[in-house]
Amino acid sequence: MDTRAPDPDSVRPHSTGVAVLSDIHAVLPALEAVLAEPDVRAADRIVLTGDLLAGPLPRQTLARLRALGDRAVWISGNADREMAAARPGNEPGDPMDAWAAGQLGPDDLDFLGSLPATVTLDVAGLGPVLFCHATPRDDTEIALVDSRPERWAEVLAGVPDAVRTVVCGHTHMPFVRFTHGRLVVNPGSVGMPYGRPGAHWALLGPGGGAVTLRHTAFDHEAACARIARESDAPSAATWADTYVRARCSAEEALAAFGPGDGRSAAAGTGG
Repeated sequence: MDTRAPDPDSVRPHSTGVAVLSDIHAVLPALEAVLAEPDVRAADRIVLTGDLLAGPLPRQTLARLRALGDRAVWISGNADREMAAARPGNEPGDPMDAWAAGQLGPDDLDFLGSLPATVTLDVAGLGPVLFCHATPRDDTEIALVDSRPERWAEVLAGVPDAVRTVVCGHTHMPFVRFTHGRLVVNPGSVGMPYGRPGAHWALLGPGGGAVTLRHTAFDHEAACARIARESDAPSAATWADTYVRARCSAEEALAAFGPGDGRSAAAGTGG
């Protein structure tokens, strides 16, 4: 099977829907629920916008994603990049991410390290769409639905004029925002949702280039039990209880992420 990363500079034409799955975080039961959705099964492409394997079932999740074959378009997230660079003494700072990196073989880590930061696809009704993890220029940068227009101007400054839609992830909260002449879409998180249990994802086109935020409910109690049973991570049960059950509200997440977009500094200077 060819697991090479796609060319980040290529634009590929597609005439059917594109499903966007972000921040899976190796929660295999959530991923399986989304992949069973009829619209995902029918999608021409499934774009994976990063932070895919940093979680309790990394090997199993990688195998399931690779089984998608050429339908999958892989993009690196910050957790994927950090896992790929993991070496003794240079492990990711998050304990679960460090454990997950240790579960993957050298070839798997090399594959993660080969993933592009951005991919541009031509989507019916939307034209060229740029997919990334956090922002087009940085895989850890914070940009939220309520970020200042000036912030969005900064993070979108390098995007080609022809691209009028940008799809990102990273902050685990779904939104659609129109700013500076561009539509910005965040599908939310498949495996670590904030606000309510279930898997968040997005569908782009067909039908005039519609953008639809989707939510797939699944038995999260059974998912937590499965993770506790099948994962060897020491903190698997506690991790699943926190993230799969979505103990953190969207409001708490916004409060935590908010300072990262520079809003506090802007307020302090009267900007």
